Amino acid sequence: MSNSTLSQISLPIEKELNIFNELFRKSIKSNVGLVDLVTRYILKQKGKKIRPLLVLLSADVAGGITERSYRGATLVEMLHTATLIHDDVVDSADKRRGLPSINAIWKNKVAVLMGDYLLSRGLMVAVENSDFDFLGIITKAVKRMSEGELLQINKTRKLDIDEETYFRIISDKTASLLSTCCEIGAVSACDSQEKQKAMRNFGENLGIAFQIRDDILDYVGKSSIIGKPLGGDIKDKKITLPLIFALKNSDKKTSDQILKEIKKGTDKKDVAGIIGFVKKNKGIEYAEKKAVEFSAKANDALNIFPSSESKEALENLIQFILNRKY
Repeated sequence: MSNSTLSQISLPIEKELNIFNELFRKSIKSNVGLVDLVTRYILKQKGKKIRPLLVLLSADVAGGITERSYRGATLVEMLHTATLIHDDVVDSADKRRGLPSINAIWKNKVAVLMGDYLLSRGLMVAVENSDFDFLGIITKAVKRMSEGELLQINKTRKLDIDEETYFRIISDKTASLLSTCCEIGAVSACDSQEKQKAMRNFGENLGIAFQIRDDILDYVGKSSIIGKPLGGDIKDKKITLPLIFALKNSDKKTSDQILKEIKKGTDKKDVAGIIGFVKKNKGIEYAEKKAVEFSAKANDALNIFPSSESKEALENLIQFILNRKY
């Protein structure tokens, strides 16, 4: 079922997701008026909820969903939401999921403090319930995400990202949180270190495939579907896998010229030219091949688990990520 939708994928745990949504809503409530106003606004921004979905499916596959699984899902969703709010401040973004961002409405100071509030609430949910193993996993993820982001900023300034650095960045920035979701799900459901490691590996490889696909869509997606113009990464001077391969696959003179254009800043015509250069030099094909490789690794990680509806849902999620158009 390679054309599954996210709602089809979540069917095996539909009831559990509803329980999670209720718990998440209660967990972010505050008796401070402004905090409660902003959290109610956050709840309006309907995200895909891929992270809680991963926690609960992983728990179900590894041994069964428990009370701790819901707390784990709440913790990662709070962390994820906090990082999105902080990202919007860093990027001066005025939109998030089609609605004005928190920094656009309440300004940067409130947005930064709201991100801090959500992160601390997530940590408190874990501490209040003595889920100390969750804290070890989640703090490692926060460290990796920060390092990945800072490495990317540093490399973007110098425009010297090679393939090895690219994979390090996306592994830390994106894959670390997905692998955390899957590991926390498994830890909440069983004591088997083998199963916990398998789930962590599943999430890591899924996260890398997810980000490569995201980077491909910047070159080939339909801008009306993605809701952002093509070539956004080029404009932001972000060197991703399709471009890295194309630069390596081209003569030095042309590659230097392309990097020079990106460095000075690009207009619509430049962006179209660079996209054409990447396609001509097989950058998209190479990136797609790599996404398939990491998807296969994610699939292999699930081999130790018995067949179940939730395991099939995780396998379909791999296909969903590989085939997504936005």
